[in-house]
Amino acid sequence: MIKTVLRLLLAALIANAVWHVTSAYMNFYKFQDAAVEVAQFGATKSEDELRGRVIDLAAQFDVPLADNAVTVRRENDHTYIDGSYQRQLEILPGYKYPWVFKLHVDTMSFEGARLPSAPK
Repeated sequence: MIKTVLRLLLAALIANAVWHVTSAYMNFYKFQDAAVEVAQFGATKSEDELRGRVIDLAAQFDVPLADNAVTVRRENDHTYIDGSYQRQLEILPGYKYPWVFKLHVDTMSFEGARLPSAPK
């Protein structure tokens, strides 16, 4: 009887940790996917406009990303977006662990590019 209770308690603790970590990563992956989309289709936007859009997306996906924690830069046809944030995840009830999430986006944009045979 006691072994069964201990096993159930251990299963509940594991399920709790998995739930908190998984939900935090799901928010991060949704945010990262949206940031990739912003970089891919933002070739006509300035770096400041892209940074602002990424900050807006962070708020939308409940990601605690500070304004100064995001960098956007362009080199030729590449757009790079980098940032990181820390979230306190409750691994065990009453015990929070600082978990760091790092965003790195490297996209190439061909917006405005034409094929050699395309009419101008």
